[in-house]
Amino acid sequence: MLELRNIHTYYGSIRAVRGISIIVNNGEMVCLIGANGAGKSTTLMTTSGIYTPVEGSIYFEDRDITQTSAEDRVALGISQVPEGRLIFADMTVLENLELGAYTRKDKQGIREDIDKMFQFFPVLRERQKQRGGSLSGGEQQMLAIGRALMCRPRLLLLDEPSLGLAPLIVKQIFEIIQQINADGTTILLVEQNAQIALQVTNRGYVMETGEITIEGASADLLADESVRQAYLGE
Repeated sequence: MLELRNIHTYYGSIRAVRGISIIVNNGEMVCLIGANGAGKSTTLMTTSGIYTPVEGSIYFEDRDITQTSAEDRVALGISQVPEGRLIFADMTVLENLELGAYTRKDKQGIREDIDKMFQFFPVLRERQKQRGGSLSGGEQQMLAIGRALMCRPRLLLLDEPSLGLAPLIVKQIFEIIQQINADGTTILLVEQNAQIALQVTNRGYVMETGEITIEGASADLLADESVRQAYLGE
């Protein structure tokens, strides 16, 4: 579904991504793990069109989208949940979800999908008239995921969904992420909690200083001594 070929991306004057290649197959959940500053978020933002690589190509469903705008990538079926959630704090929960469907014209389908998000996240139904900024961190993360799903993406990019959340909420969020994947949405996940990321994904890539250093089946990475020492605290 997604292929990044020899991607080089600058963040300001810093070369944050240095010639990486990543493949995500249809239906998979793939993780990208690594320390802070490794270039993981830059990779996602390059994939979603926020940044344009200075070298390399991005293919989505065999189509070259390297120069395609971020908004057009949403229309093609790519949606991102950004690090830090970045919901619209002054808008209500319902308005945030409606904005997630901004590119769509099917009003009946949008209403049905809002109801589906409320089924996924029952707390959002209870809070639908509240300002997004008044929600707890976990509720805001649920809203950010729900908003991203409102455009009916085929590929969902998740950037640090566990960031700043209590362990019980993290468990709940990842159960929902697994359900989203089981329902047919392909997922590329960036996550600092390497343990949980490798437990729920099919394959993984380890990123260090802008480069992919290890890749393989998530179960194999979980058993890899160097990965366990560097990212699992062992």
